[in-house]
Amino acid sequence: MKTLVLANQKGGVGKSAVACLLAHHFAQNGQRVLAVDFDHQGNFSDPLMKSGRATDAGVTADRLLTDSAAQLTGQPFVLARACDDLLLLERQHVMHTPFARNFRAFLARVDRSFDVCIVDTNPNPDIRVISALASADYVLSPIQLNQEALDGVRGLMMHPRVGIRKIKALLNPKLELIGLLPTMVEANPFQRANFRQVIERYLGLMIKIGDRPGDLASIPKRLAIAEAQAMGEVLWEMKKTAARDAWKEIQPSIAWIASIVLKPGAEHDVAAA
Repeated sequence: MKTLVLANQKGGVGKSAVACLLAHHFAQNGQRVLAVDFDHQGNFSDPLMKSGRATDAGVTADRLLTDSAAQLTGQPFVLARACDDLLLLERQHVMHTPFARNFRAFLARVDRSFDVCIVDTNPNPDIRVISALASADYVLSPIQLNQEALDGVRGLMMHPRVGIRKIKALLNPKLELIGLLPTMVEANPFQRANFRQVIERYLGLMIKIGDRPGDLASIPKRLAIAEAQAMGEVLWEMKKTAARDAWKEIQPSIAWIASIVLKPGAEHDVAAA
C-alpha cells in the first residue's frame, strides 16, 4: 500500500476536492482505497459518504492515532471519517510520539488490505499533520494562485515543525514531494501573472505531465467541481455537460498524480525535499 498525504498550511485551497477526485479515480480503476480524514471540518468525509461509494471504517480518524489496536472493516473503499475529537489531540503533548507511532503501526497492519491510502490533513501545523507525513510515501500540496499561498510554499518546505525537509530528515526519509498543484485556476490576467510567478520561483516543485514547457498539472476553477463536492457526486458521472467538460480538463493531472503514487519509478520532476 502506498500512502499519499495532501498538505498545505493554508485552508480553502481545494485540498479536499483534490483528495476526493483522487480517491474516486483510484477506486474506479480497481484499486483498494483507504481514505483518512484528519481535518475535523470533514470536507473529505462528507462528499465520500454522500457518494455511497465509500464504506464507513467503523472507527473515526482520531482513533487511528489514539488506539494502538484500531481495526477497520474489510471493504475495498473505506473511509475513516473526521470528527471533533481530532481537535483535542494537539493539546495532549505527552502523547504526540505515541500518536505518530500508532498511526504508523496502523498503516502497517492494513498494508495488505489496500493499494493506496489517501490522507487529507488540516491546515494547522499540528500532530495530525506530523503523524501523517511521518508515515507517508508521498505528499501533494494543492495551492491557490495568490501571494499568500505563494509565500506559504516556503513554510511547506521549511517549517521548523512540519516542513517537508524536517520530516524527511528526522522522521521519514522515504517521503517524496510529488509537487505543487495549482487549484481553482482561472483564465484571467491576474491568475496568469501569478501562474508565471509560481513557475519562475518554483518550477522544480511543479508537476510536469508532458514534454512541452506549459504541460504542468493544475485544477481549473469550475462550478461543477464545487457541485460534485456539495452533492457527493463523482464528477465524471454527473449528467451536466459542464461536469464532463471539467473532467476532461482535470483528468490528465489526476491520472498523472495517480501514476506516480502507484508506480514509484514513474518519471516526475520534483525538487529534493
